[in-house]
Amino acid sequence: MKLRTASIQDLDLVQYWDTKQHVIDCDPDDEWDWEKELNRNPEWREQLIAEVNGEPIGFIQIIDPLLEDTHYWGEVEPNKRAIDIWLGEEHNLNKGYGTKMMNLAIEKCFENELVDGILIDPLKTNTNAQRFYERLGFEFVEERDFDGTTCIVYELKRIKPAGNKVSYEMP
Repeated sequence: MKLRTASIQDLDLVQYWDTKQHVIDCDPDDEWDWEKELNRNPEWREQLIAEVNGEPIGFIQIIDPLLEDTHYWGEVEPNKRAIDIWLGEEHNLNKGYGTKMMNLAIEKCFENELVDGILIDPLKTNTNAQRFYERLGFEFVEERDFDGTTCIVYELKRIKPAGNKVSYEMP
C-alpha cells in the first residue's frame, strides 16, 4: 500500500466514493466541495489517496487542527494532527486496508517530531469505528457536539520523541 497526494484528477473518484452508503454513514452531514478542496493546498492539510497495486482504494485527510481555517476542532493545543479516513468501495472493507492506511497516516503525522498527538472524531453511533481506533491505541478524550453532530473524540499520543523512528503506544 502507498499513499499519494490527491489531486483534481481524483475528482470523479472521490465524488463517487462520497455517494457510497458506508461513507455517508460515517459522516451523513458532509457537504464537501471536492472540486474546490482538491484545487487548494493549504499548509495545514494533506489530502491523500491510498492505493493497493496502483488501484485507489481510499482517502485520508491529515490536518493541523490549530491552523485549519474553519476551526472545526475549536480550541486545541498546538502540535496536534487530526485524521479523516475512509475506504471507497464496499468490497475493500474488512480486509485490513483501513488499519494499513491508519498506520501509514500515523507514521506520516509523527514524522514531525513536534507532533505529540493525533485526534479523530467518529460519530457516537459508529461503534465499529470506535473499536477500530481503540485497537490502534487511540484513547477516549470526550464526547463532543460538532455542529449538531455528536462524536467521540479520541487521541493517540506520542510516547516520546524518537528521532527518525515513530513511537506511539499500541495496545
